[in-house]
This record gives sequence, structure tokens and C-alpha cells, in this order.
Amino acid sequence: MVSRLPTSRKVVALTFDGGSGAEAVTSVIATLTREHVQATFFLTGEFADRHPSAAAALVRHGIVGDHTYTHPHLPQLSDAALRRQVTSARTSILQATDQDPRPLFRFPYGDYDRRTLAAVTAMGYVAVGWTVDTLGWKGRAAGISVGQIADRVAAARSSGAIVLMHLGAAPDGSTLDADALPRIIAEARSAGYGFVTLSQLRPT
Repeated sequence: MVSRLPTSRKVVALTFDGGSGAEAVTSVIATLTREHVQATFFLTGEFADRHPSAAAALVRHGIVGDHTYTHPHLPQLSDAALRRQVTSARTSILQATDQDPRPLFRFPYGDYDRRTLAAVTAMGYVAVGWTVDTLGWKGRAAGISVGQIADRVAAARSSGAIVLMHLGAAPDGSTLDADALPRIIAEARSAGYGFVTLSQLRPT
């Protein structure tokens, strides 16, 4: 499981998970475009099927990874069901984006065990976790704010740090990760950091 990129450079990787909702996509793309930043997007197959134009737009601003088809807890599934989740997602993402998500994979909920990690690895994937979860997915109703998100990212900022954010809305409808993104980028740059995708985890 990779939770930090192996580098001594002052760079961070912004990653966004896309489950079912795409409420923050327009805002995220606008910020990435304005700031000339690339990111990595872990999409479910359902996201790609429900929002193909959004998925296609996202890959113009980075690269994609596999996040299963329906975002289940994989340790609860059989080996065969796990394989179907991963391969079905890959097919849908390829169809929507014309980009192969393999070898990048992120476990839904970060939930894995030895068996499921071995199964994903055997399918040719690199499992990617994160250095810091912004917790923006909890929403304003849970007491999360843009300032708290920016502070969490700043506190974890270090060479090769992987930041977890989301493309959907929180249960209360807020899209705090998208709201905090300009500040995250500005503060990282002020601290001398640049931005990378997870492309170095792909075989050359």
C-alpha cells in the first residue's frame, strides 16, 4: 500500500475520489485549470457510467485510477466478486475517458486486508492510500470548515504527500474540498511545494 510517493522533492499529489456524485467537478476543474495543476482521480465505474462527460473532462487535468464499480467494502466480498468490481470499473473508465486506470487502485473506504490487497496486486494494480484525508466529505454539518481542511493539509505537507479529497457532495450538500482547493494550492506554493500526479507509480 502506497501512502506517500517515494521522493525527496518538495511536491504533493492531489487526489480526488469519485464515487457516485459529481457535484464538485465543475469547481475542481475550474481551479485546476486556473492554477495549472494536474491531479489524480480515482473513479468508480458507476461514476464513469453516470457522468461520462465529467470523467472525460477530468482526465484532461490529470490521470485516473480504479476505485471499483460500486464502492463496496471489498473484504466482505468473495475473490470473484472483487475481481468483477475491479474489472467492471476499468471497462467503464476506459469507455468514458479513453484512459486506462490500471495500475492505480484505491480501496473504497480505505478498507482492505491481506487477502484483498494480494488479489488487487495480482491483477496488476498498485494500491494507493493517502498521507492525509481532508475530511471534507463529512460536510459543514459535521463541523468541518475550509480553514480546517487547509490546516489539515498544511500540517501533513511533506515531500511526496498524497492528499485525499472528493468529487461528490457531503450528505449536507456541501463541497468543501472544492471550496478549499484554491487555498490548499496557494499555501503549498507559498511553502515552496509543487504538484504531481501519481504517474510515477505507473511502469515505464
